[in-house]
Amino acid sequence: MTERKPPGVPFESWAEKQIRDAKARGDFDRLPGAGEPLPRDLETSYDELWWVKRKLAREGVSVLPPSLALRKEAEDALKAAYAAPSERAVRKILTDINARIRDMMFKPPPGPPLGMKPYDIDEVVRRWRERRAAR
Repeated sequence: MTERKPPGVPFESWAEKQIRDAKARGDFDRLPGAGEPLPRDLETSYDELWWVKRKLAREGVSVLPPSLALRKEAEDALKAAYAAPSERAVRKILTDINARIRDMMFKPPPGPPLGMKPYDIDEVVRRWRERRAAR
């Protein structure tokens, strides 16, 4: 802990002396980020949750409202269905996601509306067969 500013000494000169003494001791040598440019987000306005947002970005976490998360999940399920190795796998993937879609349709969570309906499994299987035949 640093000493307290002596009475009668201007704060600026006392602070500058503390900095000079620390430099002389080498306290500023090999600090993390030394010699690197300052982060770009220094120019942005203050955000109380900056550290939370940075942590989520670093961890690759995305927080979406449940209906938007399910829309993304449904799109991914459809892609997975088209890439599935068998008709049975296509039907399983779509049956599972349709159950989640129906559940959200009848018990809507807070946030934007889902705005989608369950997939027509037979129609997707028909398109899946067409894609497999085209290969």
